[in-house]
Amino acid sequence: MTFTVAIVGRPNVGKSTLFNRLVGRRAALVDDAPGLTRDRREGEARLGARRFTVIDTAGLEDADGSTLEGRMREQTERAVADADLALMLVDARAGVTPIDRHFATWLRRQPTPVCLLANKCEGRAAEANLGEAFALGLGEPVAVSAAHGIGMPDLLDLIEAHLAGAEPETDPDEETDGEEGEDDNRPIDLAVVGRPNVGKSTLVNALIGDDRMLTGPEPGVTRDAIAVEWTYRERALRLVDTAGLRRRARVSERLEKMAVDDTFKAVGLAHVVVLVLDGEAILDKQDLTIARHVIDEGRALLIAVNKWDIVADRTEATRRLRDRLETSLPQARGLPTVMISALKRQRLDALMDAVLQTYALWNARITTGRLNRWLDGVAASHPPPMVAGRRVKLRYMTQVKSRPPTFALWVSRPEGIPEAYQRYLINGLRETFGLTGVPLRLLLRKGHNPYAGKE
Repeated sequence: MTFTVAIVGRPNVGKSTLFNRLVGRRAALVDDAPGLTRDRREGEARLGARRFTVIDTAGLEDADGSTLEGRMREQTERAVADADLALMLVDARAGVTPIDRHFATWLRRQPTPVCLLANKCEGRAAEANLGEAFALGLGEPVAVSAAHGIGMPDLLDLIEAHLAGAEPETDPDEETDGEEGEDDNRPIDLAVVGRPNVGKSTLVNALIGDDRMLTGPEPGVTRDAIAVEWTYRERALRLVDTAGLRRRARVSERLEKMAVDDTFKAVGLAHVVVLVLDGEAILDKQDLTIARHVIDEGRALLIAVNKWDIVADRTEATRRLRDRLETSLPQARGLPTVMISALKRQRLDALMDAVLQTYALWNARITTGRLNRWLDGVAASHPPPMVAGRRVKLRYMTQVKSRPPTFALWVSRPEGIPEAYQRYLINGLRETFGLTGVPLRLLLRKGHNPYAGKE
């Protein structure tokens, strides 16, 4: 089993900064404002030759379980229970606070081993407060600075002491991924996006069968884009829950802007994106803006209409959705749409089957022979308009890449192909080869057949 380390402590002691240091990238959002982290985030950490799983958690606060802060603390408690080692951070510059003492007492009662880290020890101001940490009863504190990388060898020694018997992991730079082009065993990156309070986190929890994501009636509960490894029908997936996207004109707070940027980053890295809609407010302007962004990024897109169990007039809602898709998203004709209820876990298999089908289309490859036979028929039945009295010749077509399917078309005069005719060609490709619901790219090239005379 993978060795797991949970990072805990009160708000704003540097837990996310240490997490980023251990995983080697800015995976977690970091800001001076306390309480930025809410969900727990997992990542693969590396110190020296050791590799292990590290969990970033929300700041520990003494709050009632019915409140948002109380639910955040419950997520942290679960992380500590699942971990092999807990690292409690205190702020060496601020000194030990009553809330530090309160949770140190709680941690001493847990079966999970706990080690104490005094963070922010990059200056002399921290030295005077370092001795106070001994009073927490968690042993000698290890002085570190997550922001500056100070004390990492000492932290490695501390973790090594709890990794007795574990073999060092191999250097990832020396590992090979097998034959180039093999993608069958790599997980599908699936991002769940939408407006606030449409049920994104509830959907992720329903899919994995665990209350992994923090949920609640408050809008904007999720801030970080949190990834969870999962398997569906023996296919590995990486589910990414994201922050709700409001209209940019309404996004004014710095923390919300950071969360929105994190969501857009998750979309850019995803293979498939599920846009979650509220069944009682289908495809408003913000939903269309999100959908267009996903398509522009070249990601495969599905629509999940959530809360379908409480929709009063389902026939009218379905008709309105179909009309909006046809008129406002013609660039993704045939977009898969699944009506679900995340809370009651209804039709989740239908949603995931659609995800796998769309992913296969997004990876589709069309042979050059089939493309050019289709192109000959198009040129004969509906040739492009003439330019200055001269006919534009469609010479040759091939697929240059997938994910999304991208085609290159060699023509005699690329500037003479109007956008309307390009859309005609894309729609023809979509209908002839069954590429419904995925974005297509068409690149115009000038010149003769580049493969003429070659085998």
